Amino acid sequence: MTPRVREILSWYGADNPGVLTNLSRLLNHGRLKGTGKMVILPVDQGFEHGPARSFAKNPDGYDPAYHFELAIESGCNAYAAPLGALEACARDYAGDIPLILKINNSDSLYSSKSPISALTSSVDDALRLGCAGIGFTIYPGSSERKEMYEEIMVASKRAKEAGLAVIIWSYARGEQISKDGETGIDVIAYAAHIAAQLGAHIIKVKPPTAHIEQDAARKVYEAQGIKVTSLADRARHVVQSSFNGKRVVIFSGGEAKSTDEILAEVTQLAQGGAFGSIMGRNAFQRPKKEAIELLHRVQDTFAGKAL
Repeated sequence: MTPRVREILSWYGADNPGVLTNLSRLLNHGRLKGTGKMVILPVDQGFEHGPARSFAKNPDGYDPAYHFELAIESGCNAYAAPLGALEACARDYAGDIPLILKINNSDSLYSSKSPISALTSSVDDALRLGCAGIGFTIYPGSSERKEMYEEIMVASKRAKEAGLAVIIWSYARGEQISKDGETGIDVIAYAAHIAAQLGAHIIKVKPPTAHIEQDAARKVYEAQGIKVTSLADRARHVVQSSFNGKRVVIFSGGEAKSTDEILAEVTQLAQGGAFGSIMGRNAFQRPKKEAIELLHRVQDTFAGKAL
């Protein structure tokens, strides 16, 4: 146990020893163990976008075991996936890496301006599979947000009673939010704050742009001189919006990018105080050796090591 991890655990004073133990498992595993930083491999894209779109670029990815091995061999803090993928291999890799069960998911066979994910597994499944936590997606801005907030309230209560960490994917989306607004700084900061208010231990959001979506927010940003010019500035504001940095905020890797683009983005996020990355397609769509090299460079960036 390092002083930094102990400090982070102190922020969760309402939680029981089971939750703190599982948060410690996540923070004390892999190449970043003990630093207070984390890089997680998430592979829910097959469910969300379809198998060909997700795995055809690197056909090894059709096999659930490949993702377990990639997360383990690259030294990630954890591996997150839906029920089926974890059930396929959890026994074979039991104890090798902390697992996060994504308990709700959506698919791309139906599109709606009011997105909502379906519950696809449970806290009991997470316990049965030996997971350290559950993952849950909310869409602030959707007209269905009431149901999502109530679902995670129930799931979070059950998870915390059982000693599991709660990770919320907070993606603002809905009829009244423009496409640019989905990654606007005011919207991303708001989405992170909502996840914190819903009881998330770890919050996942997209890297924010300098776009400001809401007129009411723009007035405040301008009047108070909130810096949004660089990604480092924006990451710092998102972390600040998450209980003044007392919640772990990690940023998604997003759509496929070049290695240089990824590392430039990660460098800015790290400079802004981000706690880490949760990187899926940009890792598993590459050959394993290349993916491991990339994940190591991302981890080294968050650890403060020169590229």
